Amino acid sequence: MPDTKRKVLVTGGAGFIGSHVADAYLAQGDRVWVVDDLSSGKRDNVPAEAVFVEADIAEPRVAELVRRERFALINHHAAQFDVRTSVADPARDARVNILGLINILEAACDAGTRRVVFVSSGGVVYGEPSVFPTPETASKQPLSPYGITKFAGELYLHYYRRVRGLEYVALRYGNVYGPRQDPQGEAGVVAIFAGRLLSGEPLLVFGDGERYRDYVFVHDVARANMVASEMALPKGADLDARAFNVGSGRAVSVEEIASAVESEIGARTGRRRLPARPGEIRRCTLATDKFSAAGWSASTSLSEGLRQTLEDIAANRPVAAASKPAPAVPSP
Repeated sequence: MPDTKRKVLVTGGAGFIGSHVADAYLAQGDRVWVVDDLSSGKRDNVPAEAVFVEADIAEPRVAELVRRERFALINHHAAQFDVRTSVADPARDARVNILGLINILEAACDAGTRRVVFVSSGGVVYGEPSVFPTPETASKQPLSPYGITKFAGELYLHYYRRVRGLEYVALRYGNVYGPRQDPQGEAGVVAIFAGRLLSGEPLLVFGDGERYRDYVFVHDVARANMVASEMALPKGADLDARAFNVGSGRAVSVEEIASAVESEIGARTGRRRLPARPGEIRRCTLATDKFSAAGWSASTSLSEGLRQTLEDIAANRPVAAASKPAPAVPSP
């Protein structure tokens, strides 16, 4: 008999967040394909039950895969996600985040894909907002190329829905943290602070340490993707009606995160202050009332989320890590 399970593609599914999302689809009985170029993701993160394709999302063969497999649902996590990189190389940022997205959307329209779940960013698309917590309807004034490409992605999706009939949901993430976050990576202040503490190195803080972010645990984020995959969507909706903030609604400073990680690990290595970097906002707190009405809200406390995250980092830390120099820590 033919396999009638839903076919789902998760781009970026070898990454920290995308791999948890792939796990969640598999847990509910879907057939899952993962596309990832492993530029930041890890092969070990890909679930054993998923079909893995190592590829850049802008490659023609990814579009061929979408047309051939005719996925019912595409969850698009693949991205150039670092603000610092986007400022240094806007063209690279645009190639991945815009051209890669268009490559997939064109194929999705040809294949009859039912819905795309797109990962946007509540931490950058609003720029420096004037209302906290910030609702989805707030003005969009991104301050970095990364923020511009994420908002441009939503605009492209709006076009593809209105003109090509492709349904979508955009999830505007806060600062996601949790197990599998890379303490040796370029983004994710919780994991990077933990890595430096475990290596006995001082925490590098850019600016005055009073930049505030909305931290949300990765298991809550995976659950948000499941809700977005099934929820009823409004007809004829404008751009913001198809977008949902994914956060805790609580503002936490870099200094608070540093102290919380120190307390959980039971170590203090001091601080090293560096100048604030261009393109980074001072405050992000996301209003999630609209998504709550649709059936999702964050349920993991910061203390519990930090405990699980740090246990995972400590358990998976390479023995030789302490002898290697740690990377500079970005502010979140």
